Amino acid sequence: MSNAAKSIFVFGIYLIGLGATLVFAPNAASIVFGLPDTDGVWIRAFGMLLLFLAFFCIQSARKEVTEYFRWTVYTRSSVIVFFTAFVLMGLANPILMLFGVIDLLAAIWTGLALRPSKSSNKIPTPTIGD
Repeated sequence: MSNAAKSIFVFGIYLIGLGATLVFAPNAASIVFGLPDTDGVWIRAFGMLLLFLAFFCIQSARKEVTEYFRWTVYTRSSVIVFFTAFVLMGLANPILMLFGVIDLLAAIWTGLALRPSKSSNKIPTPTIGD
């Protein structure tokens, strides 16, 4: 598994934890976010979507779907922008920024792992007998 695939795989595991929490114990997540307890289905539906996204991440990592890795760098790095806006508008507790930072750091990890290594840019030197 490449370093980029490992970063996506680990992010998928993180999404499983977060998604499962939202599906099975949404009020535990509410405590972390400083929100009132909820009985609504929307938080659970969001958790379900995170579980689906985790599946995509883990499967793409297993299959080395590099294009998918690149796409996630753009979307995951933009999460911090949206979460910052939500906090500044007074729609969310500042603790939400922690999740944005996690997404940003994970996106940076993947982005750096996707960069070609300096050794792969070298032109092979012919040897005697080639």
